[in-house]
Amino acid sequence: MTAEHCTLAEYLADWSGSDTQKSAVAETIIAMAAASVELAAIIAEGPFARGLADTVGDAGGGDIKKFLDVEAHKLFKDALAGAPVAALGSEEADDAEILNEGAPMVVAIDPLDGSSNIETNVSIGTIFSVLPVGGGMTPSQALLQAGKEQMASGFVVYGPQTTLIMTVRDGTHIFTMSPADRVYRLTHRNVTIATDKAEYGVNASNQRHWPVAIKTYIGDLNAGTDGPREKNFNMRWVGSMVAEAYRIFIRGGIFLYPGDNRKGYEQGRLRLVYEAIPVALLVAEAGGAATDGVRPILEIKPDNLHQRIPLVFGPGQEVDRIAQYIERGGGDENSPLFSERGLLRE
Repeated sequence: MTAEHCTLAEYLADWSGSDTQKSAVAETIIAMAAASVELAAIIAEGPFARGLADTVGDAGGGDIKKFLDVEAHKLFKDALAGAPVAALGSEEADDAEILNEGAPMVVAIDPLDGSSNIETNVSIGTIFSVLPVGGGMTPSQALLQAGKEQMASGFVVYGPQTTLIMTVRDGTHIFTMSPADRVYRLTHRNVTIATDKAEYGVNASNQRHWPVAIKTYIGDLNAGTDGPREKNFNMRWVGSMVAEAYRIFIRGGIFLYPGDNRKGYEQGRLRLVYEAIPVALLVAEAGGAATDGVRPILEIKPDNLHQRIPLVFGPGQEVDRIAQYIERGGGDENSPLFSERGLLRE
């Protein structure tokens, strides 16, 4: 399918052909896309749909759960119950939920990423990963495969436009929902992450908690033309990973959410299975890299569904540079090595 603005269904039909496994992946993605269209309509109601941002408890991962988190989970669970999906691993449930015994796929999902921003009219989203159920695996085991085993991944951004950025391991592509017919159409084919954007995304309010190596890296960026990088960098931070990631896919830059010394954040804030792993595949297919600071995300086998992990992604050269800071880090952050000169020069 080469026609401009082909529909998501047309694209997936052309990709899957008569291959049984690919057809199961395609059917799974179509089901999630349909649920995302419904969710987009609910989000667009905003203040006319009362209580969307109300707190209703804790999610399976231990985060605060909003009413819209619950509704999003229900939408995707119901949609996937009619797809060839054996189990759903969601941020909103403690354990994997069995949907269709014997089905060939499992889905890991964050139904509503960035839900703390619901009432602020900031872009929020859905992140998903599609994995095969291999021979002898239980569905719960299938959800804990290394990211390199994914058949597909993607995320939806509910913002000024509703967009789906997706890969079925043939490149990273962006589909935008047409407001006229609420159908996803291909608008960006074979996205690649720009390598020359002097921009980074990080929650700078956590700086006092960061390891020395991360403080030093960010300090070198902030030093601008007078620092070791000898150019000026801009910081951007939305507080919704889908918005941060979409910006990087569209115009480049680097994203960091390191672990820090706060209790419970030593291994990072983001979730490996349904946040870092799906984004890492999208990044890899767009020519970039994603690590936990040192290790490639796609090589890490999860220990549990809600495992936290540090996350760095963007152009491969910049991701590698951060790994060098970490590997050479430590010592006195006030020494000349860690302040005036920085660890690395261009």
